[in-house]
Amino acid sequence: MINTHFWIITLLLTLVIAGCEERNQPAGLSSSSTSNPPPKSTAAPPAANNVTDQWLGKWIGPEGTYLVLSKNADKYVLEIHSLDGPATYEGTPAAEDRIEFQRNGKTESIHAGNGHETGMKWLLDKKNCLIVRTGEGFCRD
Repeated sequence: MINTHFWIITLLLTLVIAGCEERNQPAGLSSSSTSNPPPKSTAAPPAANNVTDQWLGKWIGPEGTYLVLSKNADKYVLEIHSLDGPATYEGTPAAEDRIEFQRNGKTESIHAGNGHETGMKWLLDKKNCLIVRTGEGFCRD
């Protein structure tokens, strides 16, 4: 008797699950068509527009400081978290290898370099860095 109940419950659960799968399919698809997913695009993802687009993401500085660089249309968004706290700036490409931004009424720029060029002993051994000025740099391992 228990064995019969087990099989009946198993059969009912299988039917319920199958019905749920059918309902969760986008319009025009059935469970039989899910075994043949639509072909994936063979187009390559868009490449970075220039050198500065390759800098997007998070860069780490010493003592908990960091730079997060993102893009909004043709402008860059720089979040610089210094020991004084975070601040956000809008940046623009300047030449092929710099991003300029305004901070405290002064035009500053970010450029690529290495740990030695940051002038910071905590970053000396790093190879892939972004530098605002000597003493203000952020690196990736």
